[in-house]
Amino acid sequence: MPRAIWSGSISFGLVSIPVRLYSAVSRKTVRFNQLDSATGSRIKQKRVSAADGTEVPYERIVKGYELPSGDFVTISEEEMAGLDPEAVRTIDIDEFVDLADIDPVFYDSAYHLVPDAQTAKPYKLLANAMEQAGKVGICHFVMRSKQYLAAVRPKDGRLMLSTMIYADEVVDPGEIGGFDLLEEISIDAKEQLMAEQLIATLDASFDPTKHRDTYRDAVLDLIDRKAAGETGDSVVPAPAPSSDKVIDLMAALEASVSQAKKARGRHPASGRATTKATTAKKAAKKAAKKTAKKAAKRARKSA
Repeated sequence: MPRAIWSGSISFGLVSIPVRLYSAVSRKTVRFNQLDSATGSRIKQKRVSAADGTEVPYERIVKGYELPSGDFVTISEEEMAGLDPEAVRTIDIDEFVDLADIDPVFYDSAYHLVPDAQTAKPYKLLANAMEQAGKVGICHFVMRSKQYLAAVRPKDGRLMLSTMIYADEVVDPGEIGGFDLLEEISIDAKEQLMAEQLIATLDASFDPTKHRDTYRDAVLDLIDRKAAGETGDSVVPAPAPSSDKVIDLMAALEASVSQAKKARGRHPASGRATTKATTAKKAAKKAAKKTAKKAAKRARKSA
């Protein structure tokens, strides 16, 4: 089940409506890991210095902005944190505009705005009023230490939020060569009519379920067939668990034996005492056997 990524309230005028923000998009991109073809182990990337190739620890890494001269201006984490916008929990609607006035190029990521159970009525009232008027609320809010420009728009009795890009992030078509050629081309009425008729023959209502990512489907199908062994390729097995623990155990045992030998060398008397005790035991056993034999002989003679 999707989880809310932000919670706060929609605010305009003196009205405040608590909401939760959920992502409206779940990307289905097929992601691969980089593997060593010889061992099947995953490839790890390291942060290395471009100057000498040595690995740089994380605590030595700083942010640097490259100037046109090639020099860098470094900025610390503390300096960046001082510029963070105030983390308020409100979606502040600045104005309501016509939906048709917003060029779709300004839309970025889409989210669902879910109402709080206690304030569902004002939420529904706002959604219905905006839908009837054909209006969209232009707003700003802070999420994860970043300030966003966004549009709150009605959709089938619900509210959705779409983050937006800023005007200076849109590429001016005038900066792209080639469009100026269109000004020199003239089109007569007959050609215009034919083009309009062709468009009419393909006229339809948009149904997103009719369209699929056929490339992604083909990649997943290939993965399934490979995993099932249908292509003749073997699945690269996961690398075996590291034997470091076994090596450490053997090293510990060897060290223990070595220490025991050294300890025995430092206390040779204990070894001699053990030898003497063993010899005494053997002598006692021999004496017992001799005594038993003598007793048996006396018993036979008396008989």
